[in-house]
Amino acid sequence: MKTKEISRNKLLGIAGTGWMFDAMDVGILSFIIAALAVDWQLTSSEMGWIGSINSIGMAVGAFGFGLLADRIGRKQVFMITLILFSVASGLSALTTSLWAFLILRFLVGAGLGGELPVASTLVSESVSAKERGRVVVLLESFWAAGWLIAALIAYFVIPSYGWRIALIITALPAFYAIYLRRNLPDSKRFIKEGRTEQSTGQKLKLLLAPTYRKRTVMLWIVWFAVVFSYYGMFLWLPSVMVLKGFSLIKSFGYVLLMTLAQLPGYFSAAWLIERAGRKFVLATYLFGTALSALAFGNADTLTTLMIAGAFLSFFNLGAWGALYAYSPEQYPTAIRATGSGVAAAVGRVGGIFGPLLVGSLLTAGYGFGIIFGIFCAAILVGVLSVVLLGTETKQTELA
Repeated sequence: MKTKEISRNKLLGIAGTGWMFDAMDVGILSFIIAALAVDWQLTSSEMGWIGSINSIGMAVGAFGFGLLADRIGRKQVFMITLILFSVASGLSALTTSLWAFLILRFLVGAGLGGELPVASTLVSESVSAKERGRVVVLLESFWAAGWLIAALIAYFVIPSYGWRIALIITALPAFYAIYLRRNLPDSKRFIKEGRTEQSTGQKLKLLLAPTYRKRTVMLWIVWFAVVFSYYGMFLWLPSVMVLKGFSLIKSFGYVLLMTLAQLPGYFSAAWLIERAGRKFVLATYLFGTALSALAFGNADTLTTLMIAGAFLSFFNLGAWGALYAYSPEQYPTAIRATGSGVAAAVGRVGGIFGPLLVGSLLTAGYGFGIIFGIFCAAILVGVLSVVLLGTETKQTELA
């Protein structure tokens, strides 16, 4: 039992560190956008494109690398994606034009989008049914640590040394791949059962076969709603604070404080998910996210902004943890990474439109109340899909 516990914790730590680096890169982008807006004098629409091109890359990466992970294994793809987003992020520090920056952010997004569903699939297949949900939510909690590191880099590095140095720091995780190669085992379940003669087309067709159609449709709706709202709201948080009249450095500090609420969001979801079940946790935390988004969009004082922003972080990231635990459990081993990757790719399409929507609506003169009201409505659609179409998978053995 002791050996098993150490093995599980080691896997969680190794995969979680990669997850943390992923979050650090996404998190730093929200602060970079605010800094670039000042440095390159960007319009709201151009700022929106930076977030959206990242999501376009994530959609491509989630789809392509999800398929690849069902063909060559979880570990290999995990390392490839880590190197891709780290190197591209470091190179983006050298750019002098928006177009070059956008091209490299696409590559960063491809690596990020590929890593997340593959890492959650690897961990899901490597722990027992009775603790699988809790462990995957704890894996997702490393996202909060990555965002906190990003916020600290933004607060202490960007004002003094500039956004380029911050991006160079995000290239360091590439060296972590060397450690992964020596210390991360591949999924034993995949090695034993995952290699099949099915073609890519057959695997994709199977996702919409009668056995899995309802689950697939539910996942696609939820992923789209969650990613659309998350990237629309969180990539714009520092910029929203600036547009509301706060200085750049104060805005970074306030967002850092809001980000701290992500950790209790994850830990409470991890505690509940094996007790109340996946559907309850996912639907409840999404509903809390919707109400918090509405409150944040209509907040008119610093106190209400901070409280609403903290609740937004708490509920939204708890919901993310539940979603990553829930998604791999919908499919058998042979198509698990494919199913999770395609669902994530559909979600990333939402991530393309979210930041663009904010930029275009701000340019058109709409207020944050309307913008965040749209995100609230999208999340409520996700809640309904979980409640009406979702199947409870708490403590069920993986096929």
